[in-house]
Amino acid sequence: MKLLLTVVLSLLLAACASSNGDGLIVGPSSANEVIRVMGEPHDQWTDPDGTRRLVYPDGPMGAHTYMVIIGKDGKVRSVENALSSQTLAEIKTGMSKDEVLRVLGPPEPTWSVYFKARDELVWEWRICDEWNQSARFDVLFDGAKGIVRSTMTLRENCGANVCWCSK
Repeated sequence: MKLLLTVVLSLLLAACASSNGDGLIVGPSSANEVIRVMGEPHDQWTDPDGTRRLVYPDGPMGAHTYMVIIGKDGKVRSVENALSSQTLAEIKTGMSKDEVLRVLGPPEPTWSVYFKARDELVWEWRICDEWNQSARFDVLFDGAKGIVRSTMTLRENCGANVCWCSK
């Protein structure tokens, strides 16, 4: 009975976790509050200036990756969707794979493909485009050098229906 109760309570607490940071306040909220509200991050990095980036993707079918920036003081500086059109525009030719990861978070692993004939690695994310329609954002890397060659966005095909994003 104790085991069943523990499992049920764990599932309820996990269900209460907010994937988008609702309830966090920029400034007073701490890194510990982020983890309490959003759970353990998928990835995290410490930047040279001492700030930390906590990454919360909601994929593979979700179209958001939330990046929480924690200052050196341990307080939340920002909570933003890393897959917004403004952030996607930051991906430029010549960037490294690590630089792309720090901007967008991890791609969907099962959607990453290497094309031998072109020596090209493609990473893909599901996004909501400017018209709130489901799309895929691809970053195409030079396979040998590991740097960005180009990017492209393609709308998802839903047949005769429009693929609207859900929030």
